[in-house]
Amino acid sequence: MGKDPVVRWGGVLGFALGGFFDGIVLHQILQWHHLLSLVPGVDSLRMQVLWDGYFHALMYLVALAGLVGLWRHRAAAGSTHWLGAVPVGFGAWHVLDSVLSHWVLGIHRIRVDSAAPLMWDVIWFAAFGVVPLLLGWMMLRRGRVVPAGGAAAAMVAVVTLGAAFWSARPAEGARFTTLVFAPGVTPAAAMDAVLAEEARLVWSDRAMGVMVVDVAPERRATFYRRGALLVSGAGLSAGCFNWSAA
Repeated sequence: MGKDPVVRWGGVLGFALGGFFDGIVLHQILQWHHLLSLVPGVDSLRMQVLWDGYFHALMYLVALAGLVGLWRHRAAAGSTHWLGAVPVGFGAWHVLDSVLSHWVLGIHRIRVDSAAPLMWDVIWFAAFGVVPLLLGWMMLRRGRVVPAGGAAAAMVAVVTLGAAFWSARPAEGARFTTLVFAPGVTPAAAMDAVLAEEARLVWSDRAMGVMVVDVAPERRATFYRRGALLVSGAGLSAGCFNWSAA
């Protein structure tokens, strides 16, 4: 994307948006796959949801890098055509994910339950990979100056941060919260945590390592102190770092 630093960091932001779009739409809303759906040995819902959380945490860091980069070069944001780099980055994420995750590593497919997974891979690759890449490339080639570039940069930042926070919302809807407990947390301890926070158990797996509960929003984050690794709707997971330090 050239030597223009604003264009480069705009592409980084677009890349993060592509990752958030993938995770929100495919992992949470449609639930067509998880990050490691086809990885042998990662067959428990606990681990699948945990790795989805790691993925979203990584996208937070990529988005933060893009925002910091744009801020550092904000003087140039009002006089360049950097917005064309956002769809380039968005498309680049989906091209990379398709080639690396679907076809080289085989860790998941777009629809793991489909009888024709390659068809869905190709449709997604074209619609959300190739098309945004071409559109962004055309915008960059035209080299048009974007008026009110500062406002445009702020809008892209708001959209990116909005996607980041949306990715932390409960997948089941605003009313319910998904809890993923550390492997060392016993079913009794997990249930004690639910009762202590005055939550209502909606669903759990057999080991009670993954639960869906109805709990007041202000009580979600306190589950991290009771052995949870991930708590949907509680923002960027502190539990991920607790797991890494364990």
